[in-house]
Amino acid sequence: MPWLERELTALGLDVINETFPDNVRARASIWLPHLESLGADQNTILIGHSSGALAAMRYAETHRLAGSILAGVCHTDLGDPMEKASGYYSEPWQWDRIREHQPWIAIFSSFDDPHIPIAEPRFVAAQLRCSHFEFPDRGHFVNQREFPEIVNVVRKRVQSIE
Repeated sequence: MPWLERELTALGLDVINETFPDNVRARASIWLPHLESLGADQNTILIGHSSGALAAMRYAETHRLAGSILAGVCHTDLGDPMEKASGYYSEPWQWDRIREHQPWIAIFSSFDDPHIPIAEPRFVAAQLRCSHFEFPDRGHFVNQREFPEIVNVVRKRVQSIE
């Protein structure tokens, strides 16, 4: 989302906005080392959509972060063979570690998401005890040209530590 990159840069943040390798299959075995190579650490806010949200959660199991935003997140493979093959679901989620490794997490979901039933992000939010924002009409967030709610969450969290 180029718009999001511009807005976050305007807040004075360094932003890395790139297409990850293996972006169609989005395998954990490739994405998690890629996050490591980018230097994601306790000063990093990860913003992940769909498979990116899964990668952000798995990464937070073993790394400290400044926080994360998860859009279109789930916790099961939903019976999809390609999702199952991604590697994100092969081990139980370490909810306590994900929560303990970052001071805040925000989840964005939509009732009309054609891929992820609303029960999935609700379950994740309950496990992570985090902020959860639900929309009636945003689908899987793929047609979002602007997403001011993400900017507002980041602005609020960055201001609280300054």
